[in-house]
Amino acid sequence: MSKNKLYLNWEDINDLLDSIYSQSKGEIDYVTGIPRGGTILAVLYSHRFNIQYMDRPSNHYPRLLILDDIADTGRTLEEYVKNFTKPKFGTLHYKETSSFTPNYYAKIAGTEWIVYPWEREDSDTTQDYLVDKE
Repeated sequence: MSKNKLYLNWEDINDLLDSIYSQSKGEIDYVTGIPRGGTILAVLYSHRFNIQYMDRPSNHYPRLLILDDIADTGRTLEEYVKNFTKPKFGTLHYKETSSFTPNYYAKIAGTEWIVYPWEREDSDTTQDYLVDKE
């Protein structure tokens, strides 16, 4: 079954990051990201808002924001929050069917597959980066 795709550009990403920043302003001193898409976002966020970038999550920094591109199923974020209970979590998009609700999100996602500017235009609509590839 083919899904409709929504293609975002870098201006869209900046607008979504602006929304997260406005929600979290004054609460965040550090930022990091969940690999893959979250790392790109964390670097952009750090430069755009002059927030210190950290190369890895830590519970030692409760004013740390951990970014990811989307809370889709919620599985990736649930895995992170098991180990990192003090930082806040933010995503560009949040699906209401997600098992995890981030502290901050810019937009509620519909049913379309979102293609971010750092992804290939022909990106697969079924991606699972947590699968152990033995």
